[in-house]
Amino acid sequence: MTKYLLGLDNGSTVIKAALFDLAGNEVAVARVNVDMLSARPGHYQRNLEAVKAGNFTVIQEVLTTAGISGESVLGVAITGHGNGAYLVDADGKPAYDGVSSADSRAKDIVSRWYADGTAKKILPYTLQSLWPGQPPAIIAWFKEYEPEVLRRAAKVILAKDYVRYLLTGEIFTERTDISGTSLYNVLTEEYDPRILEALDISEYRYLLPEVKKSAEICGKITQEVAEHTGLQAGTPVAGGLFDIQAATIATGIVEASAKLKLNIVVGTWSINQYLTKSPTEDENLFMTSLSTQPGNWLITEGSATSASNLEWFASTFLELERLIAKYEGKSVYDICNRAVAETTPEDTDIIFLPFLFGSNTGSEINGSLLNLRMRHKRAHIIRAIYEGIVFSHRYHIEKLFGVIPAELEVVLAGGGANSREWVQMFADILQVPVTTTKGAELGALGAAMVAGVAVGEFSGIQEAAAAMVHLKERFEPDSTLRGVYDRKYKEYLRCIECLA
Repeated sequence: MTKYLLGLDNGSTVIKAALFDLAGNEVAVARVNVDMLSARPGHYQRNLEAVKAGNFTVIQEVLTTAGISGESVLGVAITGHGNGAYLVDADGKPAYDGVSSADSRAKDIVSRWYADGTAKKILPYTLQSLWPGQPPAIIAWFKEYEPEVLRRAAKVILAKDYVRYLLTGEIFTERTDISGTSLYNVLTEEYDPRILEALDISEYRYLLPEVKKSAEICGKITQEVAEHTGLQAGTPVAGGLFDIQAATIATGIVEASAKLKLNIVVGTWSINQYLTKSPTEDENLFMTSLSTQPGNWLITEGSATSASNLEWFASTFLELERLIAKYEGKSVYDICNRAVAETTPEDTDIIFLPFLFGSNTGSEINGSLLNLRMRHKRAHIIRAIYEGIVFSHRYHIEKLFGVIPAELEVVLAGGGANSREWVQMFADILQVPVTTTKGAELGALGAAMVAGVAVGEFSGIQEAAAAMVHLKERFEPDSTLRGVYDRKYKEYLRCIECLA
């Protein structure tokens, strides 16, 4: 009987389940949307009953689609969006809606922490920026404005930890995920009282759960869950991992090496990251978090300035194209890709700033289309959106390295990796080779790899990657486009400067 590994990926709005065999082949995928709730400006929450129903639905659907029984699944692991806050009471019931990492209610508190020196004080321990969607900021906001919520809560956990709790009845967090929250000392790997004291949330230390390893078994599928999902009761569930870590190992980047490899995730967030054995304290860097491999740290530059901007444009302005695509059995993004293929970078000087969900420049700039003229067509605007998103990634990469190293190799993940036109554009704008990997759900693949290690199918993440990660295609940069894209990138930066 063929054996399988199940990976769950809980994003801010989409829940995905993917089933893999031990060779990394993606056997079946299921997805369901869980709408974000926003009763007030800056408040972004998830109904936790809907999260539960969504996860149970995709598990059941993926088993049905694959035509297998739960006893064929060796193990399960979950990845999910980092940060945010999921509060549960002493009975394990939700004490509040799940607060998303996109939440900005605590913006003024974070500004205060930067103004009064708190951020600088804890930087040597956290090695990352403070921002409103992190658990300490959300806890501090509840302390100041709705303390009754914290009185109801027994634990504050993260998205994938909540899903693991639903499956097993056990509450833990996990080292890669908690290391990206500004609650954890990423050098000593512990909750550091100096951090909690500086943030003035020491009295809520009891809310922080025990920390487990990614490939550590943290419970088993309960009988109740088995009845709802089709999984077999007693199936091991691993600790899981931070979604940015899942994407990294699923592209084969497992450990820091002499060859400089960068993982770019083109998804809801612009994620640009590499592994190092020598983390540095730099207030200008977004995040340093723990890797699945001991002695390795993941250095990340990121912001909500990536493919979600294209998703907004397509859902807002391409209604007719969505209907046509559906009729043709295609995606609206196939039409967008065709528009890019039919134009060249010289055809238009439109500049798109992909700041619909926030800027990555330190200033309050909104999304913008600049240099529009009467001659411009829909295809020119779509190309500008693709280019602007790549420019945003380039901005982050230059923060990581100063200048883009000539020896850099990029492995691309996320929804954008499904567009050959977009991947080639990344290679041309960055002027480095870009490789894609097989499979659509790399977050779920990373989780499945961890599950495979947890149940003993692989000796470690290195062996899991060797067996389950398969490179797809390599895109070489077109050196003749360096000049035109460098000029447009300079114009992109000048537009930001002027608007700021």
